[in-house]
Order: sequence, then structure tokens, then C-alpha cells
Amino acid sequence: MYAITGITGKVGGALGHKLLAQGRSVRAVLRDAAKAEAWSARGCQVALAGMEEPDRLAAAFEGADGVFILPPSEFDPAPGYPEARGVIDAVATALEKARPKKVLCLSTIGADAPHDNLLTQRTLMEEAVRATGLPVTFLRPGWFMENALWDVASAREGVLHSFLQPADRTFPMVAAQDVGSVAADLLVEDWNGTRVVELEGPVRVSPNDLAEAFASVLGRPVHVEIVPRASWETLFVSQGMQNPTPRIRMLDGFNEGWIEFADEGRSAIKGKTPLAEVIAKLIKAAAV
Repeated sequence: MYAITGITGKVGGALGHKLLAQGRSVRAVLRDAAKAEAWSARGCQVALAGMEEPDRLAAAFEGADGVFILPPSEFDPAPGYPEARGVIDAVATALEKARPKKVLCLSTIGADAPHDNLLTQRTLMEEAVRATGLPVTFLRPGWFMENALWDVASAREGVLHSFLQPADRTFPMVAAQDVGSVAADLLVEDWNGTRVVELEGPVRVSPNDLAEAFASVLGRPVHVEIVPRASWETLFVSQGMQNPTPRIRMLDGFNEGWIEFADEGRSAIKGKTPLAEVIAKLIKAAAV
């Protein structure tokens, strides 16, 4: 039996569906009881637990052949990452108590970055899960293509505002569907100790490539406008952020090259989903 957290999201959902299609036993770990019926109807066991509830998580992980950990994302963390630390402590406590046979933890590119930034939350998770001594795989995907959802409205107006820069620089990106599919493959494997698996899409993507993908799907020109670095803090605060520094430093990491895969992606698994397919789905979803 495989216990899956985050199963109602894109990555966890793709993982859960693939395991079920293979005839494997799945325990859906859900916070919201209202979403339990749909997964129960698909043949899943259901366990109700929030990611900050160690006792409930331990019960959900009990007897599992493998556990998938998908930490919630906190985009505007308080200084010191207290929100992430609460989840990390709960997850580590639950794993220590339940002692499943193995763990697959969704991490990120940049979990090994040399400077503090928004992705440091995943660094802290890796450290805590590694310390349990359980067999663990850390899956580190690149920038999610689905982040382009925030660009749909402006792209319809012909502009893509980019914090990634310069416009012709390519970055490791990947589709959530590919992350879930690869996670399913990894979770059923046998291994000992700790391993790190990096994952990016079939080709690297520049802001210009994103604009071209939008243009192709929308049937109209879309051009890139670089958002100046000096304006980021004021802009993010105006949008409601309380602590924009971690996000700014994450963007710096991508743009300056210190958030990168160990060998610039040469050893990374390559996903199959092209950027244009993801953009088309995002535009369709936004229209609905």
C-alpha cells in the first residue's frame, strides 16, 4: 500500500491515478473530508490528516510500503520559515513513529543552493526526512510550467511580464503531469539509503519561448517585458506580500545561476510534456 499526501493536487493526483491504473493499493491522505468520496470511489483507502498533525499522519503512514510527501507551498513565509518548520516537524515525527518501508519526498531544484531563498523550505524538509534514517528519494523538479498560469491574463493582452531574465536565457522547467508520473515510477522502486533524482522537461525554456507558446495558442503576438530587479520589492509588497525577500532571492538564484541542477541537467530525467501543451491547458482552464 502506498500512502499519498497532496493527492488532490496536480502532482499528487497524477501519481495517484498512475498507481491505481497499475492496480496498486493507494491510501489517499486528505485534509478535507469533503474530497474523500471521490478518491474512495476510485478504490482508495482514505486517511484524514493535515500536514501539521503528526499523530494523524503517523496513522496514515502506518504499514505503508511507501509514502509520498508533498509539502504545502508557502510563497510569503515569515522570517525563519515557521510555517514550513511546523509541517517539517510533524512529517518527521510521523515518519519516525510509523516507519514506512520507504519515502519519496517532493523537493525542488535549488534545495542544495548556497544562499537562503524561498526554496530553503525544501532544504529544511530534506534535512529532517534524511535524519529519520529511512530509505528516501528526494525528487527535485525544475520550475513548474504551470507557474505560467499567472501570465495568462497579460498574455491575452499581448505582454508577458518576466521576472526570469534575460529574455533569451533558458531555464529548467517541467510539467506537473511529468512530475507525478515520474514520482509514481520512483515510489514503486526498491532502494537503500538516500538518493536524489532531478527532473526537467524535454527542453529548457526561456521567457521568449513562453511568449511564443502563448502567441501560438492565442493566435496573436505576445512579447516579453522584463520586470526590473529594482522594482520587485515595491511591487511584491503592493501585491500584499509581507516578506518578499525569500521570493526575490529565489528569482536571483535562477537568474544568477546559483539555483541549478548539479551538472546543469545533463543527468536529470527528462519529462515528455511539451510547453505548448501545458500553455494550451492553462488558457483553456482560465477561460472556464
